[in-house]
Amino acid sequence: MNTRTDNTILTVRTRSLGTWTIAAALACMAVLIGVRPAAAQEAMIDVAADNPGPAISPMLYGLMTEEINHAYDGGLYAELIRNRAFKDDAKQPVHWSVVASGGAAATMTLDRENPVNATGLPVSLKVAISALPNGGRAGVTNEGYWGVPILAATKYTVSFYARCEKGFDGALTINLVPENGSVAGPWTGPVTIGEQWKKYEITLENSNLKTPSKGCLEIVTNKPGTFWLSQVSLFPPTYKNRANGNRIDLMERLAEMRPAFLRFPGGNYLEGDTIAERFDWKKTIGPLEGRPGHRCCWSYPSSDGFGLMEFLYWCEDLKMAPVLAVYAGYSLRGEHVEKPAELKPFIQDALDEIEFVTGPTDTTWGRKRAELGHPAPFALHYVEIGNEDCFDKSKSYDSRYAQFHDAIKAKYPQLQLIATMRVNGRRPDVIDDHYYRSAVDMQHDVHHYDKTDRKGPKIFVGEWATVEGKPTPTLNAALGDAAWMTGMERNSDVVVISCYAPLFVNVNKGANQWNTNLIGYDSLTSFGSPAYYAQVMFAQNRGDVVLPVKIDAPASKRMTVVRKPRTPRPQKKTEKPRPVTIDPLYATASRDKATGEVILKLVNVTDEPIDAKIRIAGAGTIAAQAKAIVLTGERLDQNSVAEPTKIAPHEETIDNAGAEFARKLPARSITVLRLKAG
Repeated sequence: MNTRTDNTILTVRTRSLGTWTIAAALACMAVLIGVRPAAAQEAMIDVAADNPGPAISPMLYGLMTEEINHAYDGGLYAELIRNRAFKDDAKQPVHWSVVASGGAAATMTLDRENPVNATGLPVSLKVAISALPNGGRAGVTNEGYWGVPILAATKYTVSFYARCEKGFDGALTINLVPENGSVAGPWTGPVTIGEQWKKYEITLENSNLKTPSKGCLEIVTNKPGTFWLSQVSLFPPTYKNRANGNRIDLMERLAEMRPAFLRFPGGNYLEGDTIAERFDWKKTIGPLEGRPGHRCCWSYPSSDGFGLMEFLYWCEDLKMAPVLAVYAGYSLRGEHVEKPAELKPFIQDALDEIEFVTGPTDTTWGRKRAELGHPAPFALHYVEIGNEDCFDKSKSYDSRYAQFHDAIKAKYPQLQLIATMRVNGRRPDVIDDHYYRSAVDMQHDVHHYDKTDRKGPKIFVGEWATVEGKPTPTLNAALGDAAWMTGMERNSDVVVISCYAPLFVNVNKGANQWNTNLIGYDSLTSFGSPAYYAQVMFAQNRGDVVLPVKIDAPASKRMTVVRKPRTPRPQKKTEKPRPVTIDPLYATASRDKATGEVILKLVNVTDEPIDAKIRIAGAGTIAAQAKAIVLTGERLDQNSVAEPTKIAPHEETIDNAGAEFARKLPARSITVLRLKAG
């Protein structure tokens, strides 16, 4: 998630109080010269269906993910209890509170004596109730991730470890309590616990609550005494009923994107701030009570409930190919491993990880995967070695990449290896490029890959976004994204895979660390941004082969835009404002071989409609009736929890299509046309 160091990038990150923050100019469209063109004039758009270009990569559109903005814990991962294992803070049980009413007296403290185990559950919560008059209530409550979602007619699964002191004859009652404070039950009968650790699992089903509410989980008892809790978990129904699974609404939004692959586990999340805080995959598999968790590089703890198997199940559930990133010996604060002998354990760890993903059951790690419930290997074609190693000031990536490359190719010659930067000494199969820019720069650089060497390596645009809008993109950002995507799709013989980043953001105050993110949510609901809908429109309408497109737009519609100065890096001089010329219209075309349809994608970035004459050559007869999908609105419009579809695409039926026809392209719009040809 860091930005590249070349001069095309508009964002940088600086360290502030130990937390990464954005220090960049993101509103480059604020100063415009000549944006509003003269009266509407006709633009000519010619599609050469009789002169098809390169095949479009079936892997072109996918997902990139990492633990940022509470993307997993408090996001996609459906666990509703925050700090479930009491490890988020060494001194106090954060996100937990004491319940004591009706004259009751209670305390709670962290306890490291007699834990459930020393690996994943080395600490427990000690709850001591010294007084509990009749009619009183005492125990503890968890606030969840900015509120526990309590839904009507929904079954929840609660599990926890518990024990009590000798002589305690009370029982535990588990409730979900809405914001209004009334118990939304009855939920369950009392749970009797003993003096030894035991795992309890119950089902909660609301019978009183009629409307959704944010609330908390409450564990209370009816007698004074002391009891201990560990790994308190609460799950709603999950996508495809996966145990330890994913949030349904977010998975459904991802499914709409029809992603071809998932790049995981990140991003900076792969590297960690230090080597000890990297994504150590072997510690993320197996039962939850054995996973120690680790500190995420975005300033909050990661439970590792979302581990390597969960990533692979995510791929399986959405029929995505895994793109596996392996730790390559560099972490964000500069700690790195360079000497060949010292790097060997990390190389072996990567080989073990690949074997875990792909190995048959007669291999060590393939057998381990089978023991965890998945005997069949997962298909794997791409492995990325490291992440954004251009930030390694030691300049050690050439040698580190070479060692990983040689070891992986020797055992898995069929795998395509991705380098995170240009390297010497070894030729990677794919290079990972990252771009975080303004809409102006995305549009200005839309021809970036037109002259790229077709002999390779191929390109993976592994992180990219138009960074305008907080916490999710504006429509103007979506226009920048769509223009950029026309360039990637047109050059898909070189750009074989791509994915927007970041994918997720919890929109609650204090939950996000990055300004512009594709999909937003709170504990109850979620929404796609205008940029999300642009992704959906492009991915759902990907043809098989590129068709050449020529655009002849009136000169009066070209725009001169003054780029605002970027925030300088310490070693750079302040950049002066400079004008750049932006085309009014961007396009790409393709052919769907199965249906014969010609698919035309058009992006009007101006503030006026464009009257376009569209001519399709060599496609045979074009049916008069066709489909248009249109996204349009005001530049600064955003979607939100309150207005989730303020900017959303709508479908239209066209009745005047043909080999030559007219179409008005709305101001500030993305349009997809599907033309039936035969």
